[in-house]
Amino acid sequence: MKLLERITRAVLVCAVVAAALTLAGCASIAPLQADAEKGDAVAQYKLGQCYYYGQGIAQDYGQAMQWYLKAADQGNADAQASLGWAYQSGQGTAQDYVQAAQWSRKAAEQGNVIGQNNLGVLYQNGQGVAQDYGQAMQWYRKAAEQGNTDAQNNLGHLYRNGQGVAQDWGQAARWYRRAAEQGNANAKNNLDWIHQNSQDAVTQSLRKAAKKGDIDAQYDLGLLYLAGDGVVQDNDQAIQWFRKAAEQGNVDAQLYLGWLYSGQGTVAQDYGQAVQWYRKAAEQGNPPAQDRLGDLYYNGQGVAQDYSQAAEWYRKAAEQGDPDAQTSLGDLYDKGLGVAQDHSQAEQWRGKAAAQRAPQDASSSENYGLLVFFLQTLADTLADRNSNQQPRQHNRALAPHNNAPAQHNNAPASHNNAPAAQHNNAPAPRNDPPKQTDKPNN
Repeated sequence: MKLLERITRAVLVCAVVAAALTLAGCASIAPLQADAEKGDAVAQYKLGQCYYYGQGIAQDYGQAMQWYLKAADQGNADAQASLGWAYQSGQGTAQDYVQAAQWSRKAAEQGNVIGQNNLGVLYQNGQGVAQDYGQAMQWYRKAAEQGNTDAQNNLGHLYRNGQGVAQDWGQAARWYRRAAEQGNANAKNNLDWIHQNSQDAVTQSLRKAAKKGDIDAQYDLGLLYLAGDGVVQDNDQAIQWFRKAAEQGNVDAQLYLGWLYSGQGTVAQDYGQAVQWYRKAAEQGNPPAQDRLGDLYYNGQGVAQDYSQAAEWYRKAAEQGDPDAQTSLGDLYDKGLGVAQDHSQAEQWRGKAAAQRAPQDASSSENYGLLVFFLQTLADTLADRNSNQQPRQHNRALAPHNNAPAQHNNAPASHNNAPAAQHNNAPAPRNDPPKQTDKPNN
């Protein structure tokens, strides 16, 4: 079977799986139908989804297309993207690339990431539009910058193959990595392929960009030196490149510096530096950094012990949904440290943390995201040096819609790059260092 045919078949399966994860609204068809018949575009789109995937009602592609069209005609971008996908895949209607391009474009121009990615696919393959790698890159980039992992993976292919842009395996690796960090298995395979075949080229490309002041390249080069991936492991070089990125405001680099100076890996412990870098990341609103800064205030490490400050930083992270901070804030309320003792508040915050952890404990990583790819590499490298784990990285991406996009067929020959099902990715489980033993019991 040709690669494109295998990809198309896999995408169709992925679309069904992905949609099933997010179609809970189909449990109540009657009120949804009533709203749709009143002209509510969102209800029309959702009803179309129910019919398309046979959720809560008998599957009926004709009805699905009818409701998608009603919503799309009102400008609903999700419905437009769904129509585009239906015409592109030929599932539920006759395959029509011209119609696919028209509807995907309408969705894409409204900022819909699925429409943007799928329009990029059509331009890359010359389906329904004249083949144009430049246009493909433009639309992939728009979706990729919103966090769509398939678009990030596809953009990586264009850079790898030099299509619509000068060939640049360093840029290819960067986009593959961004997708892999969110759990995109195809991108992880492609990143492995890049590493196996071009580590020197990738490192040289990153180094060149980093020396020119590229923040992402500086951060990525820091990761390579810290992990010893394609270069001789060198903590001093890692810190140097992390610092360059951190001084330009890269929150991930700031978080890493805070973690390293906390005495992780083989870096000399310097809590003053740890406080400085965690604070910079925390002031940008990064929940893990806010939680870590709370730890340092709680333990009096690098700053005077101050339970009120600890509570303040825990609260900032907790209100953004960080479960560790929620637990720590609950413990402070329980013991009346830095806040007025309030057992009701303690249970409320602990309950929020428990509610977040329960589905992650009960569900597979396929449904809730994978640990960041480079952190896994780093964990393997440092496992025999330190029993602590690495910090969770800042989540750079937005969860995509549930429509599985089409994927182009220009992947490395050694991999079958059918896209994985898209779903709403829950945050990856924290892989922070263990809490200090003198903290409140978690």
